Amino acid sequence: MNKLFFTICTVFLVSFSALAQNPVIMGKVLDANSSEPIPDVTVSIQNSIFSTVTDAKGAFSFSQQTLPQGEQVLKISKAGFSDLQISVNIQNDAPVIMKPILLNLNLLEAEAQIGVISLSDDQLDEDDGTSYNVSGLLQASKDVFLSAASYDFSATFFRPRGYDSEDGKVLINGLEMNKLYNGRPQWSNWGGLNDAQRNQMFSMGISANEYTFGHLAGTTNIIMRASEYREGGRISYASSNRSYRGRVMGSYNSGLLPSGWAYSFLVSRRFGNEGYNDASLYDANSFFASVEKKLNEDHSINFTTFYTPNRRGKSSANTQEVYDLKGTRYNSYWGNQEGDMRNSRIKEVEEPVVMLNHFWNISEKTQLNTNVGYQFGKTGNSRLGYDNAPNPDPSYYQKLPSFFLADPTGPDYGGAYQAYSQFVNDGQINWQDIYETNVFYGGTSRYYLYEDRNDDKQLSANTILTSQLTDNIALNASLNYRNLNSNNFANMIDLLGGNGYLDVDSFNTGDAAQNDLNNPNRIVREDETFKYNYEIDASDYSGFLQGQFSYSSVDFYLAGKVGRTSYQRNGLYKNGSFAEGNDSFGKSEKLDFTTYGAKAGATYKISGKHAFEVNTAYFTDAPTVRNSFSNSRQTNATVIGLTEEKNINVDGSYIFRSSFVKARLTGYYTLMQDASEVSFYYADGISVPGRSASTAFVQEVLTDVDKKNIGAELGIEAQVTTTIKLKGAAAYGQNTYDNNPDLYLASDDFTDVPGGVVNYGKSYLKDYKVAGGPQQAYQLGFEYRDPAFWFFGASANYFNNAYIDISPLTRTENFYLDNDGIPFNDYDPAKARELLKQEKFDDYMLVNVVGGKSWKIKDYYFGFFATISNVLDKEYKTGGFEQGRNANFRTLSEDAANDTPVFGSKYWYGYGATYYLNVYVRF
Repeated sequence: MNKLFFTICTVFLVSFSALAQNPVIMGKVLDANSSEPIPDVTVSIQNSIFSTVTDAKGAFSFSQQTLPQGEQVLKISKAGFSDLQISVNIQNDAPVIMKPILLNLNLLEAEAQIGVISLSDDQLDEDDGTSYNVSGLLQASKDVFLSAASYDFSATFFRPRGYDSEDGKVLINGLEMNKLYNGRPQWSNWGGLNDAQRNQMFSMGISANEYTFGHLAGTTNIIMRASEYREGGRISYASSNRSYRGRVMGSYNSGLLPSGWAYSFLVSRRFGNEGYNDASLYDANSFFASVEKKLNEDHSINFTTFYTPNRRGKSSANTQEVYDLKGTRYNSYWGNQEGDMRNSRIKEVEEPVVMLNHFWNISEKTQLNTNVGYQFGKTGNSRLGYDNAPNPDPSYYQKLPSFFLADPTGPDYGGAYQAYSQFVNDGQINWQDIYETNVFYGGTSRYYLYEDRNDDKQLSANTILTSQLTDNIALNASLNYRNLNSNNFANMIDLLGGNGYLDVDSFNTGDAAQNDLNNPNRIVREDETFKYNYEIDASDYSGFLQGQFSYSSVDFYLAGKVGRTSYQRNGLYKNGSFAEGNDSFGKSEKLDFTTYGAKAGATYKISGKHAFEVNTAYFTDAPTVRNSFSNSRQTNATVIGLTEEKNINVDGSYIFRSSFVKARLTGYYTLMQDASEVSFYYADGISVPGRSASTAFVQEVLTDVDKKNIGAELGIEAQVTTTIKLKGAAAYGQNTYDNNPDLYLASDDFTDVPGGVVNYGKSYLKDYKVAGGPQQAYQLGFEYRDPAFWFFGASANYFNNAYIDISPLTRTENFYLDNDGIPFNDYDPAKARELLKQEKFDDYMLVNVVGGKSWKIKDYYFGFFATISNVLDKEYKTGGFEQGRNANFRTLSEDAANDTPVFGSKYWYGYGATYYLNVYVRF
């Protein structure tokens, strides 16, 4: 396949290399305020199929000899600037060399874009699996549908086309920022740098991209290059009741100075003792600096660094019983300590990034961009630990009324009432009791606060070639390298009044209880490593080649990639449950994956108003580190049957553009195959050979997972008058499991099972819906923009077909087989189907309003931007998951028979009515 692709690409490059023609129209677009060139400006001939974009120097040209003749209108447009129309007389025998075209900043649009990014901060920071939001990938696009998806739809965790954030690529200065551990971008690494992130280039879906092969959910390249920022400064203050309560930000850009130097810097702070949910603190500082030196006309060097240390209090997912008793803002992770709210679950990220970029203009039409980046630091997720002591979680099932009402000997109404009163009147962590318990046991901590830490050091490097071989043919190529060393361990934060902790597993005995046989019975102090300690070494090499061809009636591209990814675990502790050989201590088997792919697409321009576009791709990916080791904290064991993941995608669009209406209708079909997924939880009622149905903390491993996403998107907007715009959007998708994957459980509790692994065969998931936000979304809205620089808009957004995340274990033979391998004698297939029916969430509508105003006083610009989301304060579920505790027919049916299930599903609720206000001054 690779040889065929490169042969086809070479043929096209050679065949069309002779089609260059002399320019008919030439010009340059400059900033009206700074006179600096503006790149990536769209220049089109109105009511025709001809369009181009300006280069890094702001220059553009048309060279086709079939341009419309006579008086024509050039339309010049770029996000953040006011559109401009210029008359031009085109004669093929008389080239037109235009005077510099000056574009004015559209203040309202620019500030609105900044506001949108700010509003998404709380969701962009959610990279630990509780959020499915990928809106950060969409904000660089002016597409009507994607505008709705990145703002109005994102509040409810809507996933365009059902893709996860790991299905999109985020680059900064051309370097990929997705984590090797889980494939997701760590948005909090650059949170609070809004003013420095305005220069973005986005390619939708798997379409052509100048920097990388890309992925299903699209690619965004955030350009943080000092010379690319508009000269001037900006100071702003934002207030919100979502993730943070306040944000102050200041930035200044020098622009490219006569000396050839350019610099840019930004500082900001986001803060709040409590966000929308109880005790969800926010404490974040952000620093950014970029310096560039233009060495000569051909070479420029840019240095960029940013550091965004942040701490965020997490919120719990809860059962419906808990929400009914405490409300949808309830958070079980905190309690009062000496008058202060103390959250036990804090995510802390400190990962500075430094980059060095070299830009080389090899010739007027060929550029080489070489980048080196280094990222280091720590990420920690804290939690309460407890040994030989009651669970401190106030929403633990044994502390709720349902537990007492489900007593096998009969409902305990007295216990239920006492639990009800205590939970309703308090229902938070009792920090005082925790400290007293540790003192009571002589200072040996039964309770302790620790964090799951990973300290990463990653080196990234690439080189990107862009060449305009002819007026019709462009070549893009890149070579990429990433190397990661990740140290993962448990770190003791607070002994909570104790003077030490015995580092053993209290659920095991003998050698199996030792977390590290090389240091048995170790007493742990604060800020020391314990429980587990291992390293992951990972490397990733890849190459990318693309040819883009542009002609009067058709544009098309061909692209391919090839790569190699390797992982290896190095255990630093010898776990007592996995003590043989190098089961836990020392280096694991080295995992190697070869990846490749090809894609192609074309746009057929029927006329200046109508166009058809199609994209298709087949490519493979290495599984992430997270899904390659079945229990990386304790053992070197790798996932059984692990292989590369396959992706097949095709999409087609009809595009209509006129001076009055813009619209896009798209259909898509995606297959994602041979994936692996690893989950951790407690399971009740699991059948293990040689023992009765039991409870264990397990690692659930799914392999050979296939998913199918199919659907359509529609975006349309109509400029009814010069001030009023109507807009609409619709997404209709169906995201399902496409096969019955294999499932096995691993656990250190399976001491009498070879390898601690039990195979449960197929998990019958085919045709179940893949969870992750609503699969249908619809919008109607309008905008009014007054010539006096104020605007107002509103939208109504309807969501449907959101489903709970199902438990794969309950869809295996374990559900109906007793421990002797024979079906339960009371098994009822009809009842089983009802028990295993996937829960569908209620549909709902959210209404959002937005507005703003700006003023210019001498050389200063003042303004504000404000929005209210969910104006009607609608209560709705954004997601949830079935608990894996009830793993078989008997335990699940018994629990379902209760008025309130003890182990009911857990949910997340969306925000009620929230606001965001941003005031600023630009100079």
